[in-house]
Amino acid sequence: MTHRRLAPALAVTSALAALAFAPGRPDAAPTGIEIAFARESYSPADTALLRLHSAAHAATLQILHVGPEPGHTVQRDAVRGIAVGRRMRLGTRVAGAVVRVHVGHWPTGLYFARVAAKGGRVGFAPFVLRPRTLGGHRIAVVLPTQTWQAYNFRDDDGDGHADTWYAHRGSTVRLDRPFTNRGVPPHFRHYDLPFLHWIARTGKNCDFLSDEDLDRVETGGALARAYDLIVFPGHHEYVTTREYDVVEAYRNAGGNLMFLSANNFFWRVVRRGTTLIRAGQWRDLGRPEAALIGVQYRANDKLSRKRPWVVRGSRAAAWMLAGTRLRPGSRIGSGGIEIDKRAAASPRGLQVLALIPHLYGLGFTAHMTFYETPAGAKVFAAGAFGLVESVAEPDAPLPDAEARRTRPNARRMLENLWRELAAP
Repeated sequence: MTHRRLAPALAVTSALAALAFAPGRPDAAPTGIEIAFARESYSPADTALLRLHSAAHAATLQILHVGPEPGHTVQRDAVRGIAVGRRMRLGTRVAGAVVRVHVGHWPTGLYFARVAAKGGRVGFAPFVLRPRTLGGHRIAVVLPTQTWQAYNFRDDDGDGHADTWYAHRGSTVRLDRPFTNRGVPPHFRHYDLPFLHWIARTGKNCDFLSDEDLDRVETGGALARAYDLIVFPGHHEYVTTREYDVVEAYRNAGGNLMFLSANNFFWRVVRRGTTLIRAGQWRDLGRPEAALIGVQYRANDKLSRKRPWVVRGSRAAAWMLAGTRLRPGSRIGSGGIEIDKRAAASPRGLQVLALIPHLYGLGFTAHMTFYETPAGAKVFAAGAFGLVESVAEPDAPLPDAEARRTRPNARRMLENLWRELAAP
C-alpha cells in the first residue's frame, strides 16, 4: 500500500514508522564491545554504573563530552567528543562486569563512555549529565532517551530476534541495554548530533535532561519557574503520562516550547523500573498531540524523499525573517523522513510558517508552525526531520541550488526563532 492511498492520519502505522526510522537491524556479527549505563542520566559527583555485556581484554575507558568537538562525525557507529576526566585502565573484564565511573563537575550535556580493547574492539554508551538542580540555565534541552531504546534492534536474549515492539516482540523494551551499532543510538548522527554541534558552536547555554529526568518533575509550575524555553530537538515519539502532563502544564503556565523534529508525543508509555511499556496512541486516549505541539504525525516514506520548506507569509514573519533575505516563497534547508501536519485539535490562531508541499503525494504536506497562548506561551514545531541538520551542518547535502544559496539566511531564521522563544 502506498502513502497516496492512506487517507486517515493513523493509517500509517507503527510498522511503517519502524521502517521510516530504520535504526539498524542487528548487524551480521557484533564488531564492538557491548556496554550500557544503568541509568539514562546522572548528576555531577554521582557514581555511574557501567555494565560490560561482553568480555574485554587490555581495555581502557574514557568519558567523552559529545557536541563541543570540532569537525564532523561521519560514521554512524562512532562518536568522538572531548575527553573529560582521566582515562581508566580496566585490564581484562568478563561479560557482566560492572565498572563504577565517577561523574565529574562537568558541564551539563550528553556524554558517552568509550571502551577500547585488544583487537581494535570499541564500544560506546551514552548518558545525559543533568544539572544538579533544575534551572541552572534558563533553557532546557530534553533528549529522546526513551525513543532511542524503542528503536534499538538489539537481540537481548540471543534468540535471533530483535527485542523491540517494532520487530513484533510484544509491547516492552529494556532501558538499560546496549545499543546496536557499537552503542550509538539509532540515527544519532543525523537527528541528534547536528543539534549538539549547533548548540556548542553558537555558544548557547542550556541544561540537558533525559526522559527519565522529565518524568521525575513534580509539576509544570516547577518547570516553568526553572525554564523560559524547553527544546525537544530529536525524535520524541514516546512519552509517559507524567511527561505529557508536566509539559502541557508548563505550556499552560506560559512556558515556551520548541520541537525541531517530527512525530513527537505520539505514543503513551509506562515506565516500570528499567522496562518501558507501550500503552497506546495519545490521540486515541483523547489527548491528540496537535493540541500541544500545534501539528501531529501524518506520514512517512521510508527515508526516500526530502525537500526544502517553502516560506509562507505569516504574522510571525516580521521577527522570524528579520535580518534575512527570506520572503514568502523562499526555500529553507531540506526536510522529510516523517512529516507532521496541523489537525482539528491544533490551537486556534496557529500560524503556518512554512510548508513542504505534497512531499509524499497530494495532501501529504509538512507544516512548520507557531502559536501563542493567552498565558503568553510560544510554541514552534518544525513539522519534519532535517531542519537543524540541513541548516546548521555546513556539509549537509541540500536538494537544489536555491536551498544551498539561502542556507545562511535560514541559519539566521533559526537564530531568530531561538531568540524569540528564549525570551521570558
